[in-house]
Formats: sequence, structure tokens, C-alpha cells
Amino acid sequence: MQPEKYCRRPHSRGLISITLRKMKKSVLQRARADYQPKLPKALQGSVKVKVGEATESVANQKEIKDLFPHTYGMPVVEFEADENPARVEEPFNVGIILSGGQAPGGHNVVSGIFDGLKSLNKENRLYGFLMGPAGFINHQYMELTASIIKEYRNTGGFDIIGSGRTKLEKPEQFDEGLKILKELNIKALVIIGGDDSNTNAAVLAEYYKNIGADVQVIGVPKTIDGDLKNEWIETSFGFDTACKVYSEVIGNIQRDCNSAKKYYHFIKLMGRSASHIALECALETQPNICLISEEVQAKRMTLDNIVSYICYVVSERAKLGWNFGTVLVPEGLIEFIPSMKSLISELNDVIEEHNEQLSELDEVEKLEAIHSYLTPTNAELYKSLPKNIALQLSLDRDSHGNVQVSLIETESLLSEMVAKRLEEMAAEGEYSGKFNTQHHFFGYEGRCADPTNFDADYTYALGYNAAMLINAGLTGYMSSVRNLTEPSEKWIAGGIPITMMMNMERRKGEMKPVIQKALVNLNGRPYLKFASMRETLALNTLYQYPGPIQYFGPSEICDRPSMTLLLEHGKEI
Repeated sequence: MQPEKYCRRPHSRGLISITLRKMKKSVLQRARADYQPKLPKALQGSVKVKVGEATESVANQKEIKDLFPHTYGMPVVEFEADENPARVEEPFNVGIILSGGQAPGGHNVVSGIFDGLKSLNKENRLYGFLMGPAGFINHQYMELTASIIKEYRNTGGFDIIGSGRTKLEKPEQFDEGLKILKELNIKALVIIGGDDSNTNAAVLAEYYKNIGADVQVIGVPKTIDGDLKNEWIETSFGFDTACKVYSEVIGNIQRDCNSAKKYYHFIKLMGRSASHIALECALETQPNICLISEEVQAKRMTLDNIVSYICYVVSERAKLGWNFGTVLVPEGLIEFIPSMKSLISELNDVIEEHNEQLSELDEVEKLEAIHSYLTPTNAELYKSLPKNIALQLSLDRDSHGNVQVSLIETESLLSEMVAKRLEEMAAEGEYSGKFNTQHHFFGYEGRCADPTNFDADYTYALGYNAAMLINAGLTGYMSSVRNLTEPSEKWIAGGIPITMMMNMERRKGEMKPVIQKALVNLNGRPYLKFASMRETLALNTLYQYPGPIQYFGPSEICDRPSMTLLLEHGKEI
């Protein structure tokens, strides 16, 4: 089938092709296409706005207020059913950007926006900017019509328009994007992304408000890492699906582990800035060990402390004749170890300052040069690391100035150090077991899965709700749907000012306004539940095997949200 050309680049008059793969769908895909996501009762007809109290940022109130004078302090809003609806006479257009990494349910956000707009006025139109913010800046877009939307309902991925990681942070980018918004007569822009992308949305909303551009900007909370949440954003979309995908595979590995009884499986999971995924998967699968980065930081544990703990569990299990087990490792663990965090912080400065010189050196020369620039304590730690880990820590930083933790083989580092320590223990007669390892990293496997019923409903509601926020004339708001452990009809829809979630953090040597990340709460019920089980899980084999995502069957099985969300709302699991 020939590609269908839906997209043009107005300023060059060239055509950009987008291929819609209208291949024969699988049985599951056909069945999912017929699934109708559920909406909160307040969004099932016309809505009116209930305005709450004025808000302030979570921290650094003066600094954030000074940076966002036009969008700071706005109230939380909530939608209620309107018995006396007013027809939207003038049609309007909306643009959307999928920003950052993929998360299950993104297509349903788009579907929800589309349906919400059409419910207001059949003539409303939706445009998608291609491959993330870059498409917005470069004027690459496509109109999203009913026939296109139909192909993507309830599916995973962001392939309807693609995503990208270009940062929207410079006035010239905003001005270039404004040109295409005006040309297409776009009233509002919806940015679907994580904390950094929604920070950019807040900056963009403020900029357009300041220059009188008359363009609204709305954010939608997306990240499988689960670290974009608060009282009003109870969970970010995609977290539920990704954790269920990872838990299925972890359960499969544990079944194999318990069958062969000869390997320790070290499993690294997504979550560079928080351990929500690791914790949720631990609650779902009950591994022998799950490391929680926030706990490591709070207890100021060293790399040696972590290795000692794992060795203790391995040694005690060996005494029972069990030379096998599973260890869950959060992706960002290494940055939460205080001594490693200090080293990484100094490495960031060294690499930034000497990047040009270092790029010309071979591996050995690079390690020696970096070593010579470090302070004595950090230099000693850096030298003690295996060569491959030291090199991985010395790679170029990402666009936000962060170490690329997904490329650091933390699971291998830990297993290598544990093996070495066990050899020393064996030499002293303190260990007589066997220690063979397998390594896994589950990341991309969970980002584009077909969404669970929960995520399908939640994302559709977030999108539909975003359309209502636009119709209400709001800007600088994030779509909020909460009360998520109740049936979907009882969900509460509305919006919160993005500035409400912000604080000041150091990025690339400068203090910047950013959305505050939500870390695992060590006093929260999800962590305390796991902590209460930890010793039992370590010294027994009580694996759970969740199996694949269930789309059809009893609601308590198919529509169940994450264990984290249930526990946070005081529910039992």
C-alpha cells in the first residue's frame, strides 16, 4: 500500500509522508479497537468550571513567582456537569506535541482530545506536530482526522505522530512555533510529556501570555517512571501498564529461576530519578531483594553496604541449599549512593569543563585524565570501580546535563562486586554456596505496550479533560483526573497550575525552575508494605507470577490500578 501524505511543511511547500500501516490486525488488536474507554461522570456531557483557592509553588515561592508573573498563583479548577450548556459557536483548532519517551496510553490521550473537541463543535480541528517539539519548531505537522484516530485507539506507542526530546526553552523557538500556530489558526497547544516537558509547557504558557500571543498551553502528565505526581496528579499515565509488563516478565524469570535453581538474576528496571517502578514490581512479584534508591540515600549507604547486604542474603539462602534468587535494581540507584552522587557531581563539572580535550583521548588516557582532575576522595572511588563502569560514568551527558544512567550497567557492577566478596568469604570459610548470575535490563519493553484498561480509561479521560480546559480558556494548566481507585464514573476531573508543582534546581550549573520530582515516600504505605515483607522474601522463595495483562474478564482483575496507587489510597492488596 502506498504511503498516505497527510503532512506538509508550509514554508518550503514540500510534502512529508506519514505511512499508516493498515495491515491486518491481530485478534487482540481488533478486540481492543472496539473498547470504549470510560469517562468520569462530570465529563459525560457539558461541563462548568468550579474555581478553587489560589495556589503557590511547592518551594522557592518568590523565585517561581518572579519567573512566572502571569501564570503563578492561579486556582485549582474542577469540572462539574452543566445542566444549562452553552453551544460553542466558533470552531477552534488545537495542536498537540508528544514529548520525551513513550508511555502506554499516549494514543488515547490524543483520542480523548479529539473526541472532546468534536463534542464541543464538529468543526474543531486537531493538528499533531511530528517527532516531538522539533516538529513544532520546524513546522512539520499533520491534521489528525477521524479515520486516522480510529487506527490508533487503545494502542501502545506514540507512532501516530512520533515523539522527540528537543527542549523548548529558547524565545526564538517559541517565536518560530508561534508562526505555525497563527498560520493554522491554532488556539491552544497541548504538550503530552513528563516533568521536564511540562516544565517547558509552563515556560511556553508564560511567554505567550507575556507577549499577548493569545495561545493557550495545556500539559498532560506522562512518564512510566511514576515520579510526576502529587495530591492532584495521583499517577502519571503509562506507569500502570509498564509495571504490569515488567512484572509479567519478572514473574516468568522467577518461575525459571525456581525451576533451574542455579542462577541469581539481577534485573535493572526503569526509573532514573525514583524507584516507583522497582517498588511496584516488588509488590507484584515478591523477589528476594529489591533495592530502593531513596532508602539507600536516606540511610547514607555506601556501595560496600549494598554489596554486603546482597552477600548476606545470598549466604543465608546458600545455607538452606538455595543458590538462586532475584534482585531488582532501580535504574538510577548509583546516583542515590551519597559517595557516588558526590563523584558524579564532580564528574559532571570535569566533563563539562574538559570535554573537548577528553574527546580526543583513548579509553585509558581518558580515565587517567579524569582521575587527575578529581579531588582525592572521589579519585580513589573512581579508581576502585571496574573499568567499564568508570567509562560508562564518563560518557557525555544527556540534554539535561544528567549522567546517562540507562547506559550504566549497575546490575553487572553489583553482581561483579558480590561475586568478588563471596570469593573472599569462601576463602575464609564463611561461604560455601554457588553464585552464578544472569543480567537483565527492562526498559523499552514496557514503554509501548497496549495500555491496560486502567491506563486506557485514564489517558482518554486526561485527553478529553484537556479539551475542556482549553474550552474554559485556561493556560499554564496540567490536566488532572483523580480519585482513581474508585470506579471511573467517580473520578474527579479538572486542572492544576503547572507552577504549583515547581521548585528551583541546579541544571548545568544554573538554578532553573522545574517540576519537583516525586520520590518514593519512605513513610508511605507502599514502601512500608514492602519493608514489612523484606526479610521474609529474602530468606524464602515466595515468588508471585502475575502473568500477562488482562483486558477481558471481571473488573477486579482487568480494571485494577497499580498496587502503589491502591496502597496510597488506603486500600488493601
